[in-house]
Amino acid sequence: MKLFTGPLSMFGAKAQIAALEKGLAVETVMVPFDKDDNYLPKHPEVLRINPKRQVPVLIDGEVELFDSTQIFEYLEDKVPEPPLWPRDVAGRARARQIEHLSDEVFFPHVIKLMGLQHDMQGEAAQAACAACAHFYAQMEQRLAHAEHLAGPYTFADIAFYMAQVFADRKGAGMTDATPRLLAWRERVGARPAVRAVVGPMMRFLASEGRPVPAALQSHLA
Repeated sequence: MKLFTGPLSMFGAKAQIAALEKGLAVETVMVPFDKDDNYLPKHPEVLRINPKRQVPVLIDGEVELFDSTQIFEYLEDKVPEPPLWPRDVAGRARARQIEHLSDEVFFPHVIKLMGLQHDMQGEAAQAACAACAHFYAQMEQRLAHAEHLAGPYTFADIAFYMAQVFADRKGAGMTDATPRLLAWRERVGARPAVRAVVGPMMRFLASEGRPVPAALQSHLA
């Protein structure tokens, strides 16, 4: 099994963490990365498999996939244990919805911030940060009666953990307003599979002279 990803690919990190949680031996191929946060030149296998020209791309024998959510689903079918979706139908639906919200509702605000680092006090940046804070409040409520976002530890936790890592990097980190979410972040961040992926990412940032958020400093060790 081969996974094409990049040193600062949030979606690639999602797929890599999931594979490690499943105990799979995965060959990780880091595609070329340039100083402008682009993956250039595009890897030929990424171009061949993904019409969106993006990582992650997974190759497992004759199976060739792109998109982190599709990779999640494939890994769950391939290796059912340990399960990373809840076993009951309603629980799986809730977890899948959270994963989708993380990628398609929360993360677009983080993407906006990536182009606003020069003007974090401006109206657009402040609006994006406020939207992230609102989403944090919603996730805080989900943790009122459970240690993870959908009950057990699932792909939803992997997805949102990585999304909030990038939000923290871009100036929209969590605050004391969401204590349960802060505790959740510590639990998820301590998992060996998560540390194995986020650690190299933070060390890459440090090697490039880029700031590493305070909450992620422990991953440098």
